[in-house]
Amino acid sequence: MNLKNLLLLALLVSVSFVACNDDDDPEIPNEEELITTVTYTLVPNGGGTTVVFNFSDPDGDGGEAPVITGGSLEANKTYAGSLVLLNESESPAEDITEEIKEEDAEHQFFFTSTKADVSVSYVDLDGDGNPLGLSSTLTTQSAGSGNLTIILRHEPDKNAAGVSAGDITNAGGETDIEVTFPFDVQ
Repeated sequence: MNLKNLLLLALLVSVSFVACNDDDDPEIPNEEELITTVTYTLVPNGGGTTVVFNFSDPDGDGGEAPVITGGSLEANKTYAGSLVLLNESESPAEDITEEIKEEDAEHQFFFTSTKADVSVSYVDLDGDGNPLGLSSTLTTQSAGSGNLTIILRHEPDKNAAGVSAGDITNAGGETDIEVTFPFDVQ
């Protein structure tokens, strides 16, 4: 190998090492936040008892079992619903709700009830006019019991069929958290 080829090889090797510098590693955008607490507060329209559904998993996924508290709702009643999500593994607790508000176009909540005559509709919208779900309306009809599942989806396709109406089937994206609350209607 002549001197010219040897210098060219040395130059290529040094450029390769510079190009592989750790500083060039891309940052991971929107790294998933730890959500340890989900509170769904339901305030009855026209008066009555406020109902609070709560999910608490202080040690995060995979540790001790979470504590889930459902509640009793009144029949033929409409409730104003609001969600708060926290990371209580930090002190003070991090309010994940604020991050969801800031990144509203990248998030959507989905609500599914196993009791057919309990429904949830969206009140709030993201900056593009699509549903978000931090604020909602829950409506009951007849007495009975069931489960309400709340799913927070990150980067759903909000333009896909049914998604704006709350159907998660075509939403895609990643599930940030999924919680199921037991309830009864009296």
